Amino acid sequence: MLAETSNQMKALALKLFEINAFKFGDFKMKVGINSPVYFDLRVIVSYPDVMQTVSDLLVEHIKSQELNSKHVCGVPYTALPLATIVSLQQSTPMLVRRKEAKAYGTKKLIEGIFNAGDTCLIVEDVVTSGSSILDTVRDLQSEGIVVTDAVVVVDREQGGAANIAKHGVRMHSLFTLSFLLNTLREAGRIEKSTVDAVAKYIASAQINSDGSFVGGDKANLDGANDLVRTRLTYETRANLAKSPLAKRLFNLMANKQTNLCLAADLTKAADILDMAEKCGPYICLLKTHVDIVEDFSDSFISSLQTLAKQHNFVLMEDRKFADIGNTVSLQYSKGIYKISSWADLVTAHTLPGRSIVQGLKAALEGEERGVFLLAEMSSSGNLIDDKYKETSVKIATEGGDVDFVAGVVCQSSNCFAFPGLIQLTPGVKINENVDKLGQQYQTPEHVVKQLGADIAVVGRGILQASNPQQAAINYRDRLWAAYTERVAK
Repeated sequence: MLAETSNQMKALALKLFEINAFKFGDFKMKVGINSPVYFDLRVIVSYPDVMQTVSDLLVEHIKSQELNSKHVCGVPYTALPLATIVSLQQSTPMLVRRKEAKAYGTKKLIEGIFNAGDTCLIVEDVVTSGSSILDTVRDLQSEGIVVTDAVVVVDREQGGAANIAKHGVRMHSLFTLSFLLNTLREAGRIEKSTVDAVAKYIASAQINSDGSFVGGDKANLDGANDLVRTRLTYETRANLAKSPLAKRLFNLMANKQTNLCLAADLTKAADILDMAEKCGPYICLLKTHVDIVEDFSDSFISSLQTLAKQHNFVLMEDRKFADIGNTVSLQYSKGIYKISSWADLVTAHTLPGRSIVQGLKAALEGEERGVFLLAEMSSSGNLIDDKYKETSVKIATEGGDVDFVAGVVCQSSNCFAFPGLIQLTPGVKINENVDKLGQQYQTPEHVVKQLGADIAVVGRGILQASNPQQAAINYRDRLWAAYTERVAK
């Protein structure tokens, strides 16, 4: 039975990682510091099988620990669905704690039928300092309810259990952060360096219940920055990627030692193929605008695919889809271009919302494909604001379609935190300037080290060079040197 439960827990740990319920990067915490790991168990409400497994394990844990109580109460708000299922499975009456009292009616903080002296078991999703549990304990105790135990899904091991114990409440956790990390490591999902970085962070980030640090030092947290996206190697980030295309591209970049994308924005098929032949050995990605090719043909696509395979680069059609899901699905797979049949990657605006990703993904028939979502643009005067950028990143990192999102097109290193996504940054040119149509250019070093680009897009800097092949080599060398300097810091 113990072995069966252990296997269940390991399988659940892997599933939580797959659905992005916890992730690695650089995240701002409620207690005011940044953390290299973040838990968002709210997403499990979209996965009934995961909800059921978590609830079953909670109930089993409650029984094994003999946590008998008259009532059960979930810490608002993420734990409420879990507490509800626990209540139903155990036939235990549930209490609901409000975060603030109603301004009308009974003005209650605790909803439900109870008597003074009744016992109550608290259910929580994730514990860091334990402050949320203690807030719930105080409100329950103010009504005469006795609280001695709390059961939680994840203990981040940052002092929460000890803080809660000081107030006479024992904490029982399904998972510790260490168990989750070791399970991912054993399954080959993360590297030892990731485990070590988080362990360093935990050791130096023990937190009191009031949010202050044990020892009082809030500035110097060992390991806190070790999983910042821009400091990780492509090989490490390949292990964290949810998208198969992102994994493939990260590994290609590392093995080929290039983070250069050639924007082959030419109008003749022969010219594009010529550039692909000359520059292919030095690029990781070739970007096309197929609708500007005046002599498009199936043979052109076949030749382009042959070159991509020969020189080991990925094809991306910069279509910038921006319509409703059904329309983009047709634009992607039908018409004369049949983009989904040959382009490994495409680009899309997030203006239509999450349906843009769903529509593109629905057009696929088993192909390994991906999308880059536009969160920022390099043209002066563009209308994208912070809210749009934030929503675009949310679409890229949350929900059931994250395995289709390979990365984000943006212009800043703080655009997103998740290391498993690739930052694609256009507007790169050795000689900085602005063209007559508002395109703003940045140097290779600035784009990689200051703006956080993982792949830099170069077009006219190579296409208009007297020797495009040598120009590609120059850009490749400078971009790769900037990347190696960035991760060596």
